[in-house]
Order: sequence, then structure tokens, then C-alpha cells
Amino acid sequence: MYISKYLYYMNSIINWLEQHLGTCYFHKYIGIQCPGCGFQRAFIELLKGNLTDSLKLYPALIPIIIMFLLLGIHLKFNLKNGALILKVIFIFTAIIIAASYIFKIINHKIY
Repeated sequence: MYISKYLYYMNSIINWLEQHLGTCYFHKYIGIQCPGCGFQRAFIELLKGNLTDSLKLYPALIPIIIMFLLLGIHLKFNLKNGALILKVIFIFTAIIIAASYIFKIINHKIY
């Protein structure tokens, strides 16, 4: 009973998110995708349980989620090496974002 209610609410949240996707003004006015394009769709696919589709849409989503979770834990508990770990994860995430954007540019998938 609780699982069916959970699935109902999760499905309604996913449907709401799909109906209310934000507009990328960079793409709207310039005509090419920005380095953040695909984040919303990847998040929705992750909520649906489609990990591979999520990674194809936006490979940096999982590291971003991990980074923000760790940031919250660090702010709450003041981890000893939390700031250093956050810096490393941030740099790793930035590299993933840049590499995937360059890959889109090379493969002409930015239009």
C-alpha cells in the first residue's frame, strides 16, 4: 500500500517536472546548447530510474549530486578534510562538464 502511494506521488512529481522544464536562454537566443543543457532532462531520467539515459544526457549529474550532498554533510558536521574533498570533486565535475561539452561540439550535437 505504501509502495503504491510512493509510486503515485513520484510519478506525479516526474510528470509535473516534465511539464515545467525551464528554458535555456543561451540555446533560445544564440541557437547552440550551453554546457548545462540536458541537466533537467537527465535529472528526470534519473528519477525514473534510467541511469544510462541520464548519463547520456548529462554525464556530470551524478558528481554534482554527490558534491552537493557532501557539501551539506560538511556544513552540518564540519568534516576534517571536507573542504579539500569538495575542491577535488568540484574540479572533477568541471572537467566532466567541459569534456562532455567539447564532445558535443566535435560531434555537432549542440544545435
